Amino acid sequence: MTELSSSPAPEPLRLMAVHAHPDDESSKGAATLARYVSEGCEVIIVTCTGGERGDVLNPALQHEPEILRDLPEVRRREMAAAIEALGVQHEWLGFVDSGLPEGDPLPPLPQGCFALEPLQTATEPLVRLIRTFRPHVITTYDENGGYPHPDHIMCHTVSVEAYHAAGEANRFPHAGPPWQPQKLYYNQTLSRGRITTFHEAMQAAGLDSPYAEWIDRWEERGERPITTRVPCSDFFEVRDRALLAHATQVDPLGTWFAIPLAMQREIWPTEDFELAHSHVPVRRTRSGAERHPHPGADGARPRLGDTRPARVSGGLLPGPGDLAAAAQHDWAAAAHALSRSAADRVRAGQADDTGRRPELIVPMLK
Repeated sequence: MTELSSSPAPEPLRLMAVHAHPDDESSKGAATLARYVSEGCEVIIVTCTGGERGDVLNPALQHEPEILRDLPEVRRREMAAAIEALGVQHEWLGFVDSGLPEGDPLPPLPQGCFALEPLQTATEPLVRLIRTFRPHVITTYDENGGYPHPDHIMCHTVSVEAYHAAGEANRFPHAGPPWQPQKLYYNQTLSRGRITTFHEAMQAAGLDSPYAEWIDRWEERGERPITTRVPCSDFFEVRDRALLAHATQVDPLGTWFAIPLAMQREIWPTEDFELAHSHVPVRRTRSGAERHPHPGADGARPRLGDTRPARVSGGLLPGPGDLAAAAQHDWAAAAHALSRSAADRVRAGQADDTGRRPELIVPMLK
């Protein structure tokens, strides 16, 4: 009798998202994380600080005695609820929030805060986590922190340092056996192109837009290149549940929820990233977008060096049925009337305002 041979199950793909404070994970890339969880990937969020020096931004909770008495503990409970909503793993790095200094001149940062920690001290616990969890991909902020909060900038610095150090056996040798993540991405979902598209679509639909001040502030800085768009509109509701879990930080009647969910799915169905570094060979198209591996005809996992153009599953993009249903709304018809809008270009896969042609990707991890 012939003995049947069985191949071992493939190792699950792993994604690590590194953030500065509790709530950052829910506003930057949360739908992408939820999507990869649904596909069987292992996902962990790492939070550098406890948000101890944050303010209560939800007007309805600004005078709650329990919150005022122990905001750090409240934020820990909020983080636990957000993690449950996303279905991911979570670790705290354990550093202390630096606060957002205000004034002219700016006051000094408080002693012992995250932004003033020596780089080696702040990097070691993240290296240890990388070597334990062994992520294939790490996401974090760009060198400007997404916005210039000292903890966001420090989060970038520490993430980049740990990404490179984790694979070197002679660095932090006590922190476990070396592991080299394959790619490092910067979150770029809160981009000028996306916010401008939201603003124009809401105006065209006759809705009040809260985004004019955001757009004005972008005059002070350039737009970042987008290399990678992850279709994840099916998980926008999961993202919103995670956001609402951070009740002290998120006003349910505020800017985060100003634009209807169906409109978001129609005009910008992706979360966007900038490829910062890769140990996997990546070729760029003429427009600057990266090219990724894709499964073969038999669905087998590609080799890491395979750089044929990515193939995207149509089920993860808005299908004809979705668009037909959305077109029944007046705002959707108005949004379609925006000639050559950024939203049209995103759906068509044409170059964005940076002149690059981002690809709609499945294989950030695959």
